Amino acid sequence: MEGLIFLGVLIAIAVFLIGIYNKLVNLRNAVKNGFAQIDVQLTRRHDLIPNLVEVAKGYMKHERETLEAVITARNTAVAGLKNASANPSDAGSIKELAGAETMLTGALSKLFALAEAYPDLKANQNMLALQEELSSTENKIAFSRQAFNDTVMSFNNARENFPNNLVANFFNFKPAELLEIEAPEKRAVPDVSFT
Repeated sequence: MEGLIFLGVLIAIAVFLIGIYNKLVNLRNAVKNGFAQIDVQLTRRHDLIPNLVEVAKGYMKHERETLEAVITARNTAVAGLKNASANPSDAGSIKELAGAETMLTGALSKLFALAEAYPDLKANQNMLALQEELSSTENKIAFSRQAFNDTVMSFNNARENFPNNLVANFFNFKPAELLEIEAPEKRAVPDVSFT
């Protein structure tokens, strides 16, 4: 009789641990799925940038350095996205991608600021359409990033809660990294003047 009780307890513990393991696997897969949504939007963003630069080239002949900076930042972001897509759970890849996207956002901001000085470029229908498409894509990226970060938080919470942390550590479930793309202009304090 005692042997049956002991066997029953062992089976109950095994079922409990299997449940924890399966939950962690499901959440890790949800992180990968969430990143796939970001991948789609960032790829779309990266694909729009060469067209934007081509339109701007015709008008901004003296701004070659800015245009080259945008293309360089875009290429760095594409490489970062490729690395992160290979393993969205790798914290280093996500940090690298976030840095590359922040650099790209800064370069694009500089391009758009310079474009304001060229009235013909500002009025160009292709430029306006590309800017609108890029703006729409930026909004989709923000929504996808928020969903991804929510999934990462759920995974990390499940991974760190007791007794899940024992199973997570035993099976080497690493924490996932939040994707934080900083927009330099959003961090700056606005100047206020009453003169």
